This record gives sequence, structure tokens and C-alpha cells, in this order.
Amino acid sequence: MGNCGTREESAVVSNAQVVQQLHHATSLGASARSQNAGSEKKHGHGHGHRHNLSECASDLSESCSTPHGNNSNNTLLYTHVIAFTLYELETITKSFRGDYILGEGGFGTVYKGYIDENVRVGLKSLPVAVKVLNKEGLQGHREWLTEVNFLGQLRHPNLVKLIGYCCEDDHRLLVYEFMFRGSLENHLFRKATVPLSWATRMMIALGAAKGLAFLHNAERPVIYRDFKTSNILLDSDYTAKLSDFGLAKAGPQGDETHVSTRVMGTYGYAAPEYVMTGHLTARSDVYSFGVVLLELLTGRKSVDKTRPGKEQSLVDWARPKLNDKRKLLQIIDPRLENQYSVRAAQKACSLAYYCLSQNPKARPLMSDVVETLEPLQSSSVGPGEVSLSGSNSGSAGPFAMNKISDYRMRHKFSNNVGPGATCRSPNPNCSPGGPATLRVR
Repeated sequence: MGNCGTREESAVVSNAQVVQQLHHATSLGASARSQNAGSEKKHGHGHGHRHNLSECASDLSESCSTPHGNNSNNTLLYTHVIAFTLYELETITKSFRGDYILGEGGFGTVYKGYIDENVRVGLKSLPVAVKVLNKEGLQGHREWLTEVNFLGQLRHPNLVKLIGYCCEDDHRLLVYEFMFRGSLENHLFRKATVPLSWATRMMIALGAAKGLAFLHNAERPVIYRDFKTSNILLDSDYTAKLSDFGLAKAGPQGDETHVSTRVMGTYGYAAPEYVMTGHLTARSDVYSFGVVLLELLTGRKSVDKTRPGKEQSLVDWARPKLNDKRKLLQIIDPRLENQYSVRAAQKACSLAYYCLSQNPKARPLMSDVVETLEPLQSSSVGPGEVSLSGSNSGSAGPFAMNKISDYRMRHKFSNNVGPGATCRSPNPNCSPGGPATLRVR
């Protein structure tokens, strides 16, 4: 196999070629990698051997299929992914200088950079985020390749856009659009930040839900597997976009009910049946969404060891209160006082309650979640409405104007509840099994 070419060669690799290379690579054995490693020649700084994606993918055993969204906005575009050189990415990050660091995660360190024609002729001026892989062996490489594979194909307003990648010697990097406001985690839990308003929180919840719904509405669903506040990034107008697809998996096909996989994810967000069995379905993502929605509603972390024992697990503490009209008053973030109506809070809490069901079949589809959240976008307190701090919890709120009744919420999920329920998802309930170890990221 040849290398990726020189910096003087084409600046852009068609994503259709990327996907073709990835699929071709799945048939390559380990011997091909060892032969290439033996013949590889090392060069000076900034001129290392540049692998093509077939070489990079020789250990990959799976790749995603093409999603098909019904919504015109949920489109898959075979656009262009740029093959950057290590030298170019060193240049735009000032040799990965410490004051350019945006954050650190399970994958590695993320730096801010800026690409333009000074980097390479023809490049559009654009701020970017450059993620550098921790050199921890095969697993890190596989996560890098998974991100290239999924984000290289998928385009949606609520998924972070992959600009390019670098695969040079043992260096693995990804280049994304820069998200001006950083992560939802920082906005919710950093004490120095101004609290997010109710309206902004509901907008973020809807955007993140649309991103997950897009992934799940594939001919072969994509299961995100690591949905949490730190992976939801916000642009300048607080549009939510999902990032970090290193743990994403292609969902079950045909008669398959689940994907069996090593349990990975983040403690406090992972669905209980997935932790117990390693059986992964789209409903696993729905549970994780419920945790994040609960964090938005309460302003509390999913796991907080600084709180009293019974309050350290947010789900254990809050879920019993979510469907109790009196007790849910106790869990809403006090910083949101007077910003929302009683009915809006009840609807949001009821949605979180169903998403967090122990029975995966009782959880809604993400498309149902989107439909339920959309009316809440106009649910801030207005003239004649009563907030949760008011005394008359039975007053009409914006849901009366939108003609949304309690029946709709009950009806939406009623077919999914109970031991004899019929599952509308292509990914039915998981069977029980022995406990598994959860990888903490």
C-alpha cells in the first residue's frame, strides 16, 4: 500500500473514497500491517510516513452503513474530509502549545487552531479544534478510526462537523469545527458561569435529542454509546452538537435484537441493562439522554460524591420524584425560579421519568422525545402563566395553548410499557445476564 502522499498533493480526500478505503481495509489481515511496518521508512520532523486510511484501518473489524433520514435536514452528505499533515497541524496550534489547549478527555488533548490559505492554498478561513490521540495502543487507534468513519459520513446540524484528520507515523489527530461556547458540562456545573436559562436548557435538550434521533433513524442505526454533558458542545447561539464518536457502534440488523460489546461508557450515564449484559441497543442512548435531561432540570451532576449518600446518584435520588407533582418541585434547579410554567416542568420531568425506565421497552424512541420537547421551546413563563414557585399548580400553562394534554404523554408511551408490551424500536429489550465492568472515561 502506498502512503498518503506529500503536502504538495491534493488537499482534499473525497469522503466517498474514505469510506471505500475503510470498507476495503476490513478485509486486510494483521500480516499486511506487519509487512508495511517492516518496510516503512522514518523521515525527519514534519515529514513522517503518511498512512492512507486503508493502512490506518487494517485493524478495524466493522464500519457504519449509510443512514437514511426522512427529514430534509437529516441528510447524509458525501462531502470532503481534508487529509492534513502533522506539520500543518503543528503550525496552526503553535506546536501544540499549552495555552492553546481547549480541554482534555478520554481520547486525548484538544487544541484550538485556525486554518486559512497560509496553511494550504484553497482552505477556507476557519477556527478549528484539533484533537490529538493519546498513544495508548490499538484501542485509541480504533476510536480514532471510528470517529473518522462515522463523522466522515454523517452530516447533521446537531452533530459536530469533522473537517479533517491526520494519520502520520504513530500520530492520530482529528480536526473539527470550533464550538465557541464549549461543553454543556462547563455551562451547567462551573460555578463561575452564568446559569443557563430554562429556555436555553430546553433548546439544548431538543438539539441533542435531534442529533440522537438522526443517528437512530438509520437503515442500520448508529448507537452513540457515550451521551453525556461533556460530549454535547455548544456553538455561539447555544445550538447543541454531539461530539466524540469514538465509542459509537453500528446497531443491530435484521433479526438481531442487540449488539453484544464490551461495556464502555461513563459511570452515571450508562443504561443499567447495558452495564449488566453488554447488550447495546438504541434504547441505551435514550437512558443516557434521560440522565442529561435530569441534569438540565436539576443543575446537578449525574454522580456527585460531595453530596449526602442518598443524593450522590442523581437518578436514584430524583427519578421517584419525577412523576409526583408535589415532589418534583423539590428537584428543579432553584436558579430557574420564575422562568417556566408548571405544565412545562411536569412535561419535562415526565419525559425524563420514561427515558430513565429500568425496562428498555418502556423508554420512548428518540423521535418521540423530539416530538415531546418541541412544544417546550415556547414554555417559558409568560403573562397569565404560573411558575413552579406559584401556589396554584393547576393553572393553565402554555400546553393549554398548544393543545397538548396529559393524555398525549400517556398515549405516546403506553404501548411501550409493561411486560407484554410491543417494542416499536428495531432494538428490543435486552436479556439479563451477568454483571460487566464499566470503563470510566
